[in-house]
Amino acid sequence: MLRNDEKKVANKIILWIVGVIAFLALIVGIFTYHYVHTSLQPLDKNDKTEVVVNVPIGSSTKEIAAILQKEKVIKSATVFNYFVKTHSYTDFQAGYYNFQPSMTLEHIVSLLQKGGTSEPQGTAIAKVLVKEGVTVEQVGDAIAKKTKFSKKDFLSLMKDKTYMKELETKYPELLKSSLASEDVRYNLEGYLFPATYNVVKGMTLKQLVTSMVEKANSEYAPYFSTIKEKGLTVQQAITLASLIEREGVTEKDRKKISGVFFNRIDANMPLQSDISVMYALNKHKHSLTNKDTSVDSPYNLYINAGYGPGPFNNPSISSLQAVVNPTDSNYLYFVANLKTGKVYYSKTYDQHLSKNASLGQ
Repeated sequence: MLRNDEKKVANKIILWIVGVIAFLALIVGIFTYHYVHTSLQPLDKNDKTEVVVNVPIGSSTKEIAAILQKEKVIKSATVFNYFVKTHSYTDFQAGYYNFQPSMTLEHIVSLLQKGGTSEPQGTAIAKVLVKEGVTVEQVGDAIAKKTKFSKKDFLSLMKDKTYMKELETKYPELLKSSLASEDVRYNLEGYLFPATYNVVKGMTLKQLVTSMVEKANSEYAPYFSTIKEKGLTVQQAITLASLIEREGVTEKDRKKISGVFFNRIDANMPLQSDISVMYALNKHKHSLTNKDTSVDSPYNLYINAGYGPGPFNNPSISSLQAVVNPTDSNYLYFVANLKTGKVYYSKTYDQHLSKNASLGQ
């Protein structure tokens, strides 16, 4: 009798557990169905706000879905992946897109298959000019002057390690050596390519900066193999280009100055560029004192041999071309006439001193 009662109690417990599990399964099923159903719908059918989205070259469907969710174009990256796979959608293209939260998944997929544009599209609400030879901080000034973005936020982004890693993942050949360098003030110094950039409605500060880095990648990419053949990293090549940018004006002089720098590096001599000292001091000066050239900074190439931590500004493509194609010579010194801009070259230090004296500099 007692055993039968125990069986009844056990059966009731089992039935209760089964019932609870079934109820929970039902709740989960309803929740899942609702979540998937709503995720297959536009994120907000009434929101026509344009959202600028950049899909990097080589992005997988999973990565594109994550980007769309992060930019608040779709509700769920998981459901988007499910939708794409069940419909066998393929051939998504890289580029810039103008999406809206009101778009259906079908509409978003069709745009991704047609392909984006190389630059953000839409009516420009501002234009930011990055001049040749300007520093990261000067780019910050230009952005703050022309857009709603502040210089403080821009410089904060320049120090954002997570963002730097994101960029390195997108542009590994371009940025790997920069991210590996020590004592760098700004990892993107030298990688914000000189050009005019349109700021369109819906564009974020990250997207604006990324467009500058993407431009640098497309412009520098043809020279990556040559840079490697010369035994240089991209960081070293752009560092030299940034010095050449400010030291020489003509293409001929830039190539000759490049040759001088390589001669000094081969001789284990400091490059002794005034540009490096001014960057170390973080100020522009018409003439430097002995105290200036002795400043304790890894960027001071008067007292440090080699290339230093990294670039001193954002150079033009002409200066990088001078790095990969320098003029061979025996020159170890050069000096420019501050009035005419003419550059004079010397093989010995005595010749260099004599030329300086004749110029009264």
